[in-house]
Amino acid sequence: MKRKLYDIELSGMGKPANLVNELIRDKKRVKNLEHIDGTIWFQTDGSGVRYIRTNRKRHQVKVRVVRLDDETPMNRLFHSWIALLLCAIPFVASLFLWQVNVDAEYPEVAERIEAKLEKASVVPMSLLRQLPDEGRIRSLIMTEEPELSWVRFEKKGTTLTIVPMMSPKTTNKIAKDGKPSELAARTGGVVTGFQLKSGERVARIHQTVKKGDLLATGILEQGDKVAIVGAEGAVFADYWLEYKFSLPKTIEYRSLGQTSMSLEWNLPWMKKTASSQPFWKVVKLNEIKDEPIRTLTLEKGMEKKFLVPLLKHKLLSETSFEKEIKDENILQVTFDNDKVTGTILFLINENIAVKRPLSQGGDD
Repeated sequence: MKRKLYDIELSGMGKPANLVNELIRDKKRVKNLEHIDGTIWFQTDGSGVRYIRTNRKRHQVKVRVVRLDDETPMNRLFHSWIALLLCAIPFVASLFLWQVNVDAEYPEVAERIEAKLEKASVVPMSLLRQLPDEGRIRSLIMTEEPELSWVRFEKKGTTLTIVPMMSPKTTNKIAKDGKPSELAARTGGVVTGFQLKSGERVARIHQTVKKGDLLATGILEQGDKVAIVGAEGAVFADYWLEYKFSLPKTIEYRSLGQTSMSLEWNLPWMKKTASSQPFWKVVKLNEIKDEPIRTLTLEKGMEKKFLVPLLKHKLLSETSFEKEIKDENILQVTFDNDKVTGTILFLINENIAVKRPLSQGGDD
């Protein structure tokens, strides 16, 4: 076993050299000996330290003893029982469930679920390895809660969050606002498809229609019988849109950076200010998302790679209509000192049908 070494400094009005000579004659460990202006430095072990302390008064010398590396806080920490205790506390704490949360939409639902969890022994201070599996807990909750469609579990460290999801309220009654209507074209284009809930097609696929043309009728005729049902649904068509734009030459955008995790120690005896975190939660895992704001200067040659995708995103977000951009054709782009302007032709596919009161048979 390697013996601990100590740095020794001998000084004073006596004779430090005589004490060192006695150490050597007594076969005590002496190494790295230095003698400068009446002061002697050397290293020895515990046996030598005891000999020096016993005989220093006889030689009238001053002694300064320092254990090697003793001045380093990290060295003192990890060579003491406190280090073992600090390492053991998080490990033992991680074996238990410290917090159970129920994130429910209604307080009464949360109270019922908390009672079921307590009955199933899913409570704080429970050993994690003794908890029932998620399927069993979900079955226990949903058996007596028919209004739930699913139960989701979120486990972060020693915290378990249960999120009950309510079933959407359904009804068999279909409400119709206003009088029966027909579907007309909001803009011109080439019809590509129908998604009708009621009514009958008037236009045909691949037919070119103009704004206001009838696409689907809400009047059904069979022989001498006429039924007014109204037309509802979507009619999709392709059309070219001339899109004029003006953008600053330098734009800012938020990019998705890296996600990092940090471990935060919250030792109760080291806190200087009050904290809302429970005293028993000594370790906290923090997730940090880096979303830096970057700048981009638009220049010639960047039309296809940057400008067109940017304008596509802008166009799709400007309206609430469900649309798809199939193709584009750059007509003109001008780069000034501080702006970029131009015109791009986009081939759009979207629902062009709008409701219009029936031209006949719509009155009561």
